[in-house]
Amino acid sequence: MDALAFEHHLTSPQGQGHHPPHAHTITADGGSCCDRITFSIAVAADRVTAAGFDAHGCGATTAAGSAAVELVRGASVLEAARIGPAQVAEELGGLSLAKWHAAELAADGLARALGAAVRADGQLPRGPGATLVAMSGGVDSAVAAHLCAADAPGHTVAATLELWSDPENDAESSCCSSSAVAQARALAHSMGLAHFTIDLRQEFRAGVVDPFIAGYAAGETPNPCVGCNGHVRLDALLELADRLGAEHLATGHYARTAEPDDERGPLLRTAADPAKDQTYMLAALAPGSLARMRFPLGDLRKPEVREIAAAAGLPVAAKADSQDLCFLAGTDRARFLERHGDLGDRPGEIVDSQGTVLGTHLGQHRFTVGQRRGIGLDHGGPWFVLDKDASSRRVTVGERSELRRDHVAVRSARLHRSASRVDRVKLRYRSRALGARVLGDLTAGRHAELALALDEPVDGAAPGQLACLMDGELVVGWGTITRSR
Repeated sequence: MDALAFEHHLTSPQGQGHHPPHAHTITADGGSCCDRITFSIAVAADRVTAAGFDAHGCGATTAAGSAAVELVRGASVLEAARIGPAQVAEELGGLSLAKWHAAELAADGLARALGAAVRADGQLPRGPGATLVAMSGGVDSAVAAHLCAADAPGHTVAATLELWSDPENDAESSCCSSSAVAQARALAHSMGLAHFTIDLRQEFRAGVVDPFIAGYAAGETPNPCVGCNGHVRLDALLELADRLGAEHLATGHYARTAEPDDERGPLLRTAADPAKDQTYMLAALAPGSLARMRFPLGDLRKPEVREIAAAAGLPVAAKADSQDLCFLAGTDRARFLERHGDLGDRPGEIVDSQGTVLGTHLGQHRFTVGQRRGIGLDHGGPWFVLDKDASSRRVTVGERSELRRDHVAVRSARLHRSASRVDRVKLRYRSRALGARVLGDLTAGRHAELALALDEPVDGAAPGQLACLMDGELVVGWGTITRSR
């Protein structure tokens, strides 16, 4: 450790108290160590023009903030995006393990301020073949980044979005928490990639969480991942790609594309690994966005992905897949709706299809059409949820046979090709596609509603879920399941 370098930054901190004009300022919290750093960065085009900081806590945090300012001043945006705790510590002449938290805090503050500045004011020159990779910190996105970097050395950068922050969440299980962002950043840096941290919490709350809450309040079962991918997360990443001069956006989703030369835009095609296929969750992507997307894992199976990760020495090769909705990690849906949507206990009646009262419940938002377990009736049955009504707070149950439908109503539909091409539909993420046809001669475009005739009855189609309209392996449209009239 070079004590002189540390002493220099401690006694003559560079940029302390400096708030440059037009700078973007964020505050990073050190958590249990109670330290805090506020970082300000100004960016013009592809360079950092000014930086400053304020630190609250131990002397090591002040020295680390000064070191980060020294490193980033005058640097290119991509150079700045490669600065992590190791670079901060090196600028300080080395740090003991007890002081390493200061380098991590300063690097985090720098990364967050840089992301905000680049998102607003950055403009890197367009690089032919340049790719921005969305990294979550899991094995899939890491392998996607590895493959992109191998195909285009020097033309691949990474970004991670912070989407949600809640003390009840399990940071290790969530792919969108501040902890996950830090892990993804460290992974990208270990791969030699510039990494950008983007705070999208406000947009995520408005575009994903609020509609999720509203859907349950209205008596539906919404699918937030569809809206997140189709209208929030990937749109923000594509805008960032424009700022970074990247032609393409790559993700670790298991999906492929087809018909790229059609003037109406390409279509999604199911992945080679049917067990991991994620086209259902991507179905709401606009064709214009899809044209810029790359899915490096589309032709791979999950065991192959883990083998690639292990061969590349990626530390996430054996990391378990996340299972929950990112904002529900570590909590449950009922508690989440109560805390964030004021949907607490709202008792109502459980009735059969003739209206006979069989029991009571604590809230219709706790149920989903097609549900069997957890209904709360200890007599008769087995019972299945047939319907639920938010206004009357009634949940209707019945026999499984009463669930069966051979027609499904869809609202707010988007057809990327003529309805005549639809020959099947997926009504749930993990369900198989069912033979189906669209009633009526509908052209490509938006349709307020459409009706599907199924080749075989389905045991319930939950209002609020996505109807993924398919032509074989291709996604040719989508809409939201609604109650049949």
